[in-house]
Amino acid sequence: MIRAHSVDAVRSAEAAAMAELPEGELMSRAALGLAEVAVARLADIEGTTVVGLVGAGDNGGDTLYAVAHLAESGFACAVVLVPSSGRSGVHAAALAAAESAGVMVHVASDQGAAADVVAEADLVLDGIVGIGGRPGLRPEAARLVDAVDDDAWVLAVDLASGLDPAGESGEDDAVWADETVTFGTPKPVHLLPAGEGATGRLTVVDIGVDVDDVPAAVERLTWDDVSDLWPVPGQGDDKYSRGVLGVVAGSEAYPGAAVLCTTAAAEAGVGMLRYVGTPTPVGLVHQAVPEAVVGDGRVQAWVVGPGLDTETDDDAGRSQLDAARAALASDLPVVVDAGGLALVDGRRDAPTVLTPHAGELARLLTRLERQSSGTDDAGSSDSGGSASVHGGASSVDGPAEVTADEVRADPLGHARRLVALTGATVLLKGATTLVVTEDEPVRSQADAPPWLATAGAGDVLSGVIGALLAAGLPPHDAASLGTLVHGVTAARVSGGGPLRALAVAHGIRPTVRDLLARGRSAPG
Repeated sequence: MIRAHSVDAVRSAEAAAMAELPEGELMSRAALGLAEVAVARLADIEGTTVVGLVGAGDNGGDTLYAVAHLAESGFACAVVLVPSSGRSGVHAAALAAAESAGVMVHVASDQGAAADVVAEADLVLDGIVGIGGRPGLRPEAARLVDAVDDDAWVLAVDLASGLDPAGESGEDDAVWADETVTFGTPKPVHLLPAGEGATGRLTVVDIGVDVDDVPAAVERLTWDDVSDLWPVPGQGDDKYSRGVLGVVAGSEAYPGAAVLCTTAAAEAGVGMLRYVGTPTPVGLVHQAVPEAVVGDGRVQAWVVGPGLDTETDDDAGRSQLDAARAALASDLPVVVDAGGLALVDGRRDAPTVLTPHAGELARLLTRLERQSSGTDDAGSSDSGGSASVHGGASSVDGPAEVTADEVRADPLGHARRLVALTGATVLLKGATTLVVTEDEPVRSQADAPPWLATAGAGDVLSGVIGALLAAGLPPHDAASLGTLVHGVTAARVSGGGPLRALAVAHGIRPTVRDLLARGRSAPG
């Protein structure tokens, strides 16, 4: 598991380490590790010239010492000092070490010369700001970043300058690194949607900072976690003890969702499936998943919502909706997806996983916040408030409508708002999928290829998570583990090209098999 720690936790751990080490030892270790990574990348790109962009903080010191190492190794090296105070604004001892090693020193205020130097570099070290920085770049720094050649390898020091270290807010005005070398432990920005794209490849250098017993702010499951978490049956298990999953999915309008969800659950190894649906999807499920039992009955968990038609007015559809509402009213774990989200009406006491994409989260959050404030969906208020118009959207003395774009701009913040309203585990789907709860570290998974953005992929994910819930996993683990396996399967099935959701569903079983075998073969 990859564990990322907050800025405060990192500072405390570094302070504890520095108290036990000679002065400057941590910076020396960081600079040497950074230089070693830079040498490897220069070899990869057959580069010979290095420029360090140096800020006022410790990241600037790390960069200066690293460039000194690189100059001593025979590379042509220069630095550009970004602070307006020039030489007096950077780490004095590190600057002296760089100059002693023959590094050419420029200041950002000499805009033309500095930009020319940056443009000639094969590798650029971004040491402008670190974990103490604010989002965004100052104009002089932005001009230098704009001068970087498109073919240069950009290596960010600790984090890409201009990003929010907490990873909670996105920023267009930031360095987009090819790789980030961070020290001791990842930071939230490296694993969250607001910063992961600009982070590039993440390399962690061990500098002797102990965070093993420090709670993580963000976690990411890796392939090696599957064998520890996946429910593997024992000799005494039967189909009931392995978990019975009830699925309320599909409709006459969207019958395929039932096939995708039940197929995925069966491929994930659920002990038994019960399916509740309308005639067309019932027939399809009979053919695709003959082991599924059609009809209501005792289960250990439910999946409610993929392809569900909540506007139906026929008897079969109403009966299916009754089953969905009964599942949500039960004391059993439930995965709620797609159409089922329209049935969510606040908190459940039982374990619940909500799996919206940005648009679904925006609609659900709007509805629940208005209900909480006494304002219904139609814009009427129990208190008889008057309507007002702001930017074309109407509100009635209540919460404004949440848009999908707002969710995409701050996915973690909006997921937390939904968690606060529902008490559920919220799985917000995206290129980086977030799993957010009330009292556990955020989980962040980015295992899937872009090809997985295809119809039906969410139905498959719900089936996998449902199988894990039925087997007894807590929602936090079920949601993040299901997301990992779903993404890895998609990458395998895609092979770099298009894929179908049904192919992903059928790929779950061999993916789990291979990941479990990987765990069994790993050294003890």
